[in-house]
Amino acid sequence: MRKIILLFTCMFSISVFSQIKVLKNESLVEVGKDNSVGLYKKEDKFTINYQDLNTSNLNTIRSFSFQNLNGDVSGLYKLITDGFISQPDSNITLELPNDIIELNYEKNYGQPTVQFIQYINKNRKYVGKSQFLNKKQIDKIFGKSTGKSAMYEKPGTMNNIRSKEGSNTASSGSSSSSNKNKKSRK
Repeated sequence: MRKIILLFTCMFSISVFSQIKVLKNESLVEVGKDNSVGLYKKEDKFTINYQDLNTSNLNTIRSFSFQNLNGDVSGLYKLITDGFISQPDSNITLELPNDIIELNYEKNYGQPTVQFIQYINKNRKYVGKSQFLNKKQIDKIFGKSTGKSAMYEKPGTMNNIRSKEGSNTASSGSSSSSNKNKKSRK
């Protein structure tokens, strides 16, 4: 009996005083990357990482994130590429939940380029700047040249909630107008 109690006490003391805890591994999926700028996906959240050229330490990596609600990733890609076609007169300002992002367009060696300017925590004192990117690099970052753009063009699981009736009709190939009619009847 003493041995059982001693064994139980030892087992209990080891589990109580352990310092290392295994955490769930949440992986980021790379959509695209070119040099020091990359787009990553985690569930329905997208993150753009870039090397901050605005600091003296070139190892500074900054990022900004946003949800892909209403096709925001595709919208951002279209907004950026439209700026290559007709260069805007001033920076395009985007407000994200945590940051303000400006798209700065300039011509480098006669080629249109864009630069991400991040106002960290919406504070104009803390600014991060990416390298200038051309159309080919933007296509690579957004996965257009590798085919990984399908990752963000698919609706997310949070946004794609349907009733059983709606999902059955969608899989059978009926038109979206009939699905709208069924949803409005409820």
